[in-house]
Parts: sequence; C-alpha cells; structure tokens
Amino acid sequence: MDLTVYLLVMSALLLLRVPVAFAMIASSMLYFYTNGNSAGLAIRSVVDGINSFPLLAVPLFIFVGAIANHLGIAARLFDFALASLPRLRGNLAYVNLGTSVGFSWISGSALADAAALSKVQVPQMIRQGYPYGFAAGLSASGSLLSTIMPPSIPAVLFAATASISTGALFAGSILPAMLMTFGLALYIFIWARKREGMEGSPFNGKVFRAATVRVIGPLFTPVIILGGIIGGIFTPTEGAGVAAAYMIVLGAIYRTLSLKVLIQSAKETVVVTGGILLILGAANLMGQVLAREQVSRVLGQWLTGLTDNPIVFLLVLNVILLLIGTFLEAPPVILVLVPVLMPIAAQFGIDPVHLGVVMILNLMIGSLSPPVGAVLFVVGSITRQPMGVVFRGVLPFLIPLVAVLLLLTVFPQIVTIVPDLLGL
Repeated sequence: MDLTVYLLVMSALLLLRVPVAFAMIASSMLYFYTNGNSAGLAIRSVVDGINSFPLLAVPLFIFVGAIANHLGIAARLFDFALASLPRLRGNLAYVNLGTSVGFSWISGSALADAAALSKVQVPQMIRQGYPYGFAAGLSASGSLLSTIMPPSIPAVLFAATASISTGALFAGSILPAMLMTFGLALYIFIWARKREGMEGSPFNGKVFRAATVRVIGPLFTPVIILGGIIGGIFTPTEGAGVAAAYMIVLGAIYRTLSLKVLIQSAKETVVVTGGILLILGAANLMGQVLAREQVSRVLGQWLTGLTDNPIVFLLVLNVILLLIGTFLEAPPVILVLVPVLMPIAAQFGIDPVHLGVVMILNLMIGSLSPPVGAVLFVVGSITRQPMGVVFRGVLPFLIPLVAVLLLLTVFPQIVTIVPDLLGL
C-alpha cells in the first residue's frame, strides 16, 4: 500500500462516519499488514504514543475544568463581571467576554468553556433584548480563549509532541489571548454603539464588594498554575495536579463540593481523556506511516520550492490548517502534523513556540465552522438551536479572530516577547 491508497482508505472511513481514531488505526494497520510488518509493531506504536509523563497534565487540566463547572465557578465569574460593568452600553456582551477570559484561566478547553458559560450567559442576554445569534456567537467565539490562554490543553499536546517547553508555550500564548479579547471587545463596541436600551443597572458598591469576595478564590487558580510553572516551582504536570487539589479545596470552602460532584467530574474527565488518549495512540501510529513515506521531506521540498519567505509559508499553512480544522478537531491534527511541520518550520527559521500558537489558533477558528464545528454543536445543544443558526451568529466574530491570526503570522514577536523576557 502506498501513501495515496492509505489516505483514500482513511478518507473513505471518515466519510462513513467512523470515529477519527478508529479510522486512523484501521488504515494504518492495513498499511502495516500490506507492507509486511507485524501487528505487534503497530500495537507498540499505539502504546508508545500515550506513554509520556507530560501528557499526564491533560486529564488533570480536564478535571480542573469539569469540577470548576460543577462548583459554580462560572456563575461567580459572571456575577463579578456583571457587578464590575454597570451602565455600559452592551454591558452584558462585555460581561460575557469577561467571564470567558476568567474561565479560560481555569478550563483549558473550548468545549468546557462553551458548555459552562452558554448555560448562564445566553439566556441572560436574550432576556435583556440581545439577538440570539449575537449572544450565541459571542459565547462560542469567546470560548476559544480557553485553548489559547494558559492552561491550554492543545498547548500541552503541542509541547509534548514537539518536545518544547510547555511553560514557554504558555507564556507565548498570553499576549495573543489578550489580542483576541481586545478584538472581540472592539467588535462588541462597534455593534452596541448604535443600540439603545442595553445598559445595565447603576453601580452598586455593596453588590460589587460581595461579588469580589466570591471570586477571589477562583482568580488565584491561574496565579498558582502560571506562577508555579513559569517560576520553576513545579512542572506543568505537577501544576495541573496542584490546580486540581486547589479546586477541591475551594469546593469544600464554598460547600458546593459533594461526592456526587466528584464522581460526575471524574466521569467526565475519564470520558474526555479516554477519547484523547485513543487519538494520541492512533496519531503516533499514523506518524509512523508518514515517516516511512517520507512525507516531511517531500512536503518540505515542495514548500521550500514554492517560497523561501517564512511569512508566505505561514500564510499558506494558515489556509491549510483552517480547512483541516473545519473537518477535524485540534488534538488529532496537532499530533499528526506537528512531527511533519517541525523540521519544515526549522528550515524557514520559525520559532516553534510561534508555530504552536499560530497552529492552535488556526485549528480552533476551524472548530467554529461546519461541517464538524464542535463548539457550534455544544452551544447549539445547550441553547437548543440548530448548528446553522449558531454559525450565522458566529460569522461576524470571525473577522477579529482572523485579524489577530494574521497579526500573529506577520509579527512573531507578539508571541515570542514574553518567553524571551522570562528566559524560557
């Protein structure tokens, strides 16, 4: 079996709606068999794909996001943002965005952010007269901050696959996430400036103080995670464990922690982690196939023949990744393509941290688009609206997101300046 037949077999399985991991494993096993390799070699490749200490951070960060959702952290962040932004035209939209920023420091997953915050924010905005499309589109777009702002699960996967510092990638993601926030806030300002009757209640000092006290605990989570990792106190994996323990302590203090909450959070963590680990193993097996077919060398020769300009290379890569992101979720794409792209990026002199941030943002923008659109599906399921309706609401928000992507592509210093200042 050659590479063309291999890709056709996998594409056919995906079109038949075979889960991505099983489509990758089945086509790779067929490749190994037809090329005279043993099944044992394929199985060992799958196991090797998940035998990594840094990847232990993934289930722990997933658990942090799951238990934070059940402990009512999202509601506390929403109340604080609402109390902080009174009498501002379009204030609930800014509150929506501010809550997404706060939850992104805890969650690390766009799906967890979308699920937790859509329940709270979209109904509130609709009751205040905001169109459904605008409310749902903002909630879906804001959820992408969780995959850029540390602790980002895609960033952990990229760092582990590319063998680079997770702390450096976390540090390099901070300014891009802030730019995304500014871009979305600018669109809200433009949208709301001509709309009357969308101001909030007058400022209430008592409500603000109460909301501030309620949110102090959750706001220490990113301080613990980032401060510990960047300060060299513990590794990202250890930081994830500390964050999980801290969330349990918060739940006990707030008296919202129960055995039921722990079990439910653990179940959600196991289900999501199981899917990711299966994809990890399948991607490593597929990587063996691509390495045997020398895909990295061939693709590198084609791209270097196409251009010797790193910005042009990244622009071409943006188009490819945006298209791939509309069909596949970020984890399998990262795990398969990173080993292929890293040596090519090195030929163009591209910093791996810069490549990581650009790649993750590309794929997450793709997740806001049909036909797969995982974030659209989550928001639509919670708000009981079709995916197409949610996507129409998302469309205007793609403008600031793509603008930020282009800025990061052309000006890599936006990504690299913080890791360089911190010596990472």
